[in-house]
Amino acid sequence: MAPERAAADDVSAGGPGNGPGSASGAAARGFAQRVVRGRPEDPRWARPALLALLAVTAALYLWDLSASKYANQFYSAAVQAGSVSWKAFFFGSSDAANAITVDKPPASLWPMELSVRLFGLNSWAVLVPEALMGVAAVGVLHAAVRRRFGAAAGLLSAGSLALTPVAALMFRFNNPDAMLCLLMVCAVACVLRALEAGRTKWLVLAGVCFGLGFLTKTLQAWLILPALAVVYACCAPVRVRRRLGQLLLAGLALVVSGGWWVAIVELLPASARPYVGGSQTNSFLELTFGYNGLGRIDGNERGSVGGGHRAGGPGGGWGQTGITRLFSSDMGGQISWLLPAALILLVVAVGMLWRARRAVDAEQAAQRTEFLVWGGALLMTFTIFSFMSGIFHQYYNIALAPYIAALVGMGSVLLWRRGGRPARSVLAVVAGVTAVWSYVLLGRSPQWLPWLRWAVLVLGLLAALGLLLTAWTGARDGARPAADGEYADGDPADGDAAGGAGAGAVGPDGRVPGRARRRAGVVAGVAAGLGVATALAGPLAYTLDTVNTPKGGSIITAGPAVQGGGNFPGGGRGRMLWKGGNRIALPGGAGGRSKGSTGNKGGQGFPGGGQMGGFPGGPGGPGGAAGHGGRMRGTAGMGGLLNGASVSAQAERLVERNADRYTWAAAAVGSQNAASYQLATRKPVMAIGGFNGSDPSPTLAQFQRYVAQGKIHYFIVGERGLFRGAPGGGEGKQAGGPGMPGGGRAEQGPATQISAWVEKTFKKVTAGGATFYDLTRRKA
Repeated sequence: MAPERAAADDVSAGGPGNGPGSASGAAARGFAQRVVRGRPEDPRWARPALLALLAVTAALYLWDLSASKYANQFYSAAVQAGSVSWKAFFFGSSDAANAITVDKPPASLWPMELSVRLFGLNSWAVLVPEALMGVAAVGVLHAAVRRRFGAAAGLLSAGSLALTPVAALMFRFNNPDAMLCLLMVCAVACVLRALEAGRTKWLVLAGVCFGLGFLTKTLQAWLILPALAVVYACCAPVRVRRRLGQLLLAGLALVVSGGWWVAIVELLPASARPYVGGSQTNSFLELTFGYNGLGRIDGNERGSVGGGHRAGGPGGGWGQTGITRLFSSDMGGQISWLLPAALILLVVAVGMLWRARRAVDAEQAAQRTEFLVWGGALLMTFTIFSFMSGIFHQYYNIALAPYIAALVGMGSVLLWRRGGRPARSVLAVVAGVTAVWSYVLLGRSPQWLPWLRWAVLVLGLLAALGLLLTAWTGARDGARPAADGEYADGDPADGDAAGGAGAGAVGPDGRVPGRARRRAGVVAGVAAGLGVATALAGPLAYTLDTVNTPKGGSIITAGPAVQGGGNFPGGGRGRMLWKGGNRIALPGGAGGRSKGSTGNKGGQGFPGGGQMGGFPGGPGGPGGAAGHGGRMRGTAGMGGLLNGASVSAQAERLVERNADRYTWAAAAVGSQNAASYQLATRKPVMAIGGFNGSDPSPTLAQFQRYVAQGKIHYFIVGERGLFRGAPGGGEGKQAGGPGMPGGGRAEQGPATQISAWVEKTFKKVTAGGATFYDLTRRKA
């Protein structure tokens, strides 16, 4: 008996070396082997390739992360507040004194707040949780696709997601979209597991994911819910009655996991909690179904600073709507690189698998169901994003990224394995269309890597040609490689009977002999690899540009500067330029012009008008100057609406002076203005009017009472004066000129009333170029 076998027998028989320690060691070694090696049925390269992909993704998303500083200061200030106050943590308050909440539920803030509690307030503590969510999303997507379509499809899908520009943008940023994307990938993965055997627990877990998604970004989490519910109701491998019962249980899980927090907020007296930011009636339900809900669809957003329906264009204030919206200049480079490929592969794959109805076709039916799940999620989100008239930012498109990536990976591998002329021809079309579209997208930045678009076009078309040629020469790479003397389909080949046909000749039945097939297979493999490389070259270049460019503010984009047309609130159609994650030339106001350079007359866009399209706080706008990493230096009021103010050392010292004696060290109109000072001083700063300055909180009477009680020290103004001409959250008319849908008459809004009262009543002080009113010193 061999020594190894004898040792094994000793262990199995309870001999020497067999004990708890030995068993636990073997279990640990087995687990380590599974982590490194993966499943026994996977190719040897599969798990190392996955680990390498996850490591590269982590490095990509963590690279120079601190360059973005606090990224979106609006959310970072709430993170700072939640890291020092559990009440602010629970409600998602903008400040630790709990004056008002952010305009979203708080779930996306919780991981960042816990991180800051552990590691202190710094950009890494705020942003690393977002990057780790990105790595997790890539891993979950790989696992979901691999189960049915194999390791190659999983890797292609996961890699496509990791390199999607808008995904790289948002997984390095602190908006709620990163967490929402991860939760939606998890929800789809759970539904797919439930569909495998009709298991209830996986469907319930999917419901929990949707509930947590609601606590992350309200109704956007439910965009794909109808499509997934319909697919499960029609395709689950259990009886119809059981399907319906499972869906009801999943719905209950959704309501409980997403509704408990809502119930607490709605049932608590208003005096026991902060004001619900973004609402006009201090109601989270109003926020959910209004500003953050149906208002995003029809554009009727009370309290918004832009968007909605207005005269002069069918697209409202947030860009032209329609089927081509996501392919437009300011959207296309964010998400649409592989979108045409995903749509083509979805249609072809579902058509190819549609006849699978019998038990012998169970695998094909399961594959078809997965295409329906991912495709339904894509089509629902694509349709709503294309036609919604309310607030719509470029970075919202991260929601589409995992669906596109999954369909590309699944469809490409499915067709590759099928082989044959039709499948290979479709892959050739996909490669060609993707190359041409990448050329168009790269051409929108003509001065940025001009050689890349030509390389992508030429090499992509060569890849398509190679696939097409192998398709029409009869090669079918999906079958096993043929041995010498064997035909391409694996049947015996009698070369002598064929008259001594050599390699490259055609057999008597018209088939290609093995050697010729192998050569054609090599050509097809090279063409396929080249097609994948060229398809991902454009997104990779955009992603690398994104991770090397600091991002800050409320509206950010991935990739280089882009020339093209589009609409923006307060602006008509015109040319614009994006750079460094911010617009550096905004479209003009209604009736105005914007030529993509400084000094243009916008006039009637946002309050205060000014140059460059009337967007205060932007470069060239009132009080605006380019800040570090694309962050803008804004003024008080609307000057810091979308970007935080630059706080000087002198201003910081002034606000910190005796701050612990007050509930709020200062107050400022708009959350971004308040956030800048709060992050600089780490003292509570009240955001009057919430994010937009349009929420009716606090009222003038409430603010006067706070001042009388000695709860607020300073009122922050800025270089351009007090807050004037912003929406007031009142009767529905807007101020600031045509083109600005607002929340009410400016002169009737609490923010304007408070500003006027402060100016009339208190003494002005300056520090570091910023203007303040000392609320403890009245005028004589």
